[in-house]
Amino acid sequence: MADTEAHPDHDPILPVRRPRRLRSSATMRNLVAEVEPAPRQLILPMFVAEGIDAPRPISSLPGVVQHTVDSLLRAVEEAADAGVGAVDLFGVPRPEDKDATGSVALDPDGILNRGVRAVRERFGDDILVCADTCLDEFTDHGHCGVLATDRHGATVVDNDATLPLYADMAVAQAEAGAHLVSPSGMMDGQVRVIRDALDRRGFTDVAVMAYSAKYAGAFYGPFREAVGSSLQGDRRAYQQDPRNSRESLVEVQADIDEGADIVMVKPAMPFLDIVRTVADMSPVPVAAYQVSGEYAMISAAAEKGWIDREAAVLESLTGIRRAGADIILTYWATEAARLLRG
Repeated sequence: MADTEAHPDHDPILPVRRPRRLRSSATMRNLVAEVEPAPRQLILPMFVAEGIDAPRPISSLPGVVQHTVDSLLRAVEEAADAGVGAVDLFGVPRPEDKDATGSVALDPDGILNRGVRAVRERFGDDILVCADTCLDEFTDHGHCGVLATDRHGATVVDNDATLPLYADMAVAQAEAGAHLVSPSGMMDGQVRVIRDALDRRGFTDVAVMAYSAKYAGAFYGPFREAVGSSLQGDRRAYQQDPRNSRESLVEVQADIDEGADIVMVKPAMPFLDIVRTVADMSPVPVAAYQVSGEYAMISAAAEKGWIDREAAVLESLTGIRRAGADIILTYWATEAARLLRG
C-alpha cells in the first residue's frame, strides 16, 4: 500500500526497488563494491629448509615449495614486485637437528633466523618480514612447547616452562631483522613474555602478530608436510575447540591486554563467524590465515576442472575480507596480488 501511494502511476505488478540497477555493468559494480582484498593486505607464508640445494615441492600444496635461502630471496622479490605487504617465514630444520626443546629455533645460525636475516638484508623495509615464533617445527615430538609429566602421569605441554623459550626465540628473530614476530603456539601468557623480552632488549619497534584464536582441527594436514612435522598426538589440549566461539574473545582480549599489535584467527574459512566477531570487538588490526587445507581443497578442485581456479581464489579472499579481516595470510598472496592489480 505504501508503495502505490508513493507512486500512484506505478504498475503494482512491477517492482519499485530494483537492486539490479547497481549490478548492471562491471563499472557500476566496481563503483559500489564494499570490500576488495588489496595486495598490501596480503601476507605470504613461506618455508625455508635446511640441507637442500634446490626448492623442494610440497606434494599436498601444489605450487608451494620448501625454499633454499637463495630461492627464498627470489620468491620474496616476486612477492614484493607484486605488491604483497609481508612474508611470514617458517623454518624447516633437518630431522637430526630437532630435540626435545627445539633449541635450533633459538640459534642465530638456525635456518629460520638465517632466512629472516637474508630477507631483511636484501629488502630492508620494502616488504615486511614476519617470523613464526613457535617450537613445533624444531622439536623432535612436534609439539609447540616443552613436554612434561603431570601429576596423573600423563604427558602434557608445559605452558610455563615453554614461555621463556618463546621469549628467547622472539629476541633471536628480532636480532635477525624481523619486523614482526608471530607467536602461534597458543600458550597462555605468550604475548606478555615476548613483549617484555623484546622491550628489555631494545626491540620496542618490533611488532607482535599473535595467533589469538587458533583452532585445532582437520585443515592443517598439508602444512605438516610442508614443515616436516614430527607431531606425535594432537594439539587439542592447547589449541581451541572448533565447537566454541566465546573462548575466542577471551583469548583475543588477553592478547590485546598483553600488548599484541595484531590479532589473528586461524583457520579462516571454517571460522569466518569468529573473524567477524573479533573484528567487531578488536581495537587492533585483525588477521586471518587461509590455511594449507583451504589452499589444497581449492587447488584440487581446480585441477579436476570442477571450479574456476582464479575466480575461486579471489572469491575466497574476498569472503575473508568481508568477514572483517584487515590482513590475510595466504599461499596465493603473490598470484592474488597480480590478479588484483590486473
